[in-house]
Amino acid sequence: MSEKVWFITGASRGFGRIWAKDALKRGDKVVATARKLADIAPLADEFGDSVMPLALDVTNRDQVADVVAKAHAHFGRLDIVLNNAGYALASAIEEASEAEVRAEFDTNVFGPLTVLQAALPLLRAQQGGHIIGVSSVAGVYAAPITGFYHASKWAFEALHESLSKEVAQFGIKVTLLEPGPYATDFSSQSSLKIATGIDAYAETRAQVFAGGASTNFGDPAATSASLFKVVDSQQPPLRFFLGTEGLPVARAAYAERLAVWEAWEDVSNAAQGDPRKQALDL
Repeated sequence: MSEKVWFITGASRGFGRIWAKDALKRGDKVVATARKLADIAPLADEFGDSVMPLALDVTNRDQVADVVAKAHAHFGRLDIVLNNAGYALASAIEEASEAEVRAEFDTNVFGPLTVLQAALPLLRAQQGGHIIGVSSVAGVYAAPITGFYHASKWAFEALHESLSKEVAQFGIKVTLLEPGPYATDFSSQSSLKIATGIDAYAETRAQVFAGGASTNFGDPAATSASLFKVVDSQQPPLRFFLGTEGLPVARAAYAERLAVWEAWEDVSNAAQGDPRKQALDL
């Protein structure tokens, strides 16, 4: 296994911090980024020149372009670009303000997109690389009170699936990590925002929060070995569940969708009308 150079967003805490440190421990190089440089600067005390801590707000396009270019120039290449920064907005669809929803998408969708658009020309020029997008089991199904977080992850998923089909020709691989619930600080104030509630949704909100309180959370430290198997694979998966929750959730969600689509198949087919072919006017 050859040494890899990682570019990681959201490396100050949670998964980002764990993966950055474990990658360094196995002998890789890491560009660790976070909004506050002070949160990641101690990594240099522990790992020396193997790590490059840089301040980065993924919603700042100019800063993203500058930081990605500096990172690439410093180590000479970027093997893994890992978009990890993100947070959840807890809100019924009726409750959140436009500003709150836009802020969620700025961080969870447009921020990672900006990182990708800055890194892709460099990856194409070096004829390879591996893009890792941290999605969620929330990108597979949707529950009440977290609809905007689900929506951001569904957008994130579609973006990466399309990307994988565009960049394979350049030797660039794409993987979506889909973690279930883990004992990180994702429920802290820095990772979970709660919109001002409407009384009509109080009972639903209480049920959702009660369900979260009874969840069995995985050990985030156990994820690194699985992540390294993915990045070291010659044929990594496009989608990869971290933990035990994802596959059962996906099975149930897709079984329900297929059942409904099939139940309405005749009605759907009737909407086709007379078959015809039409060239796309591009």
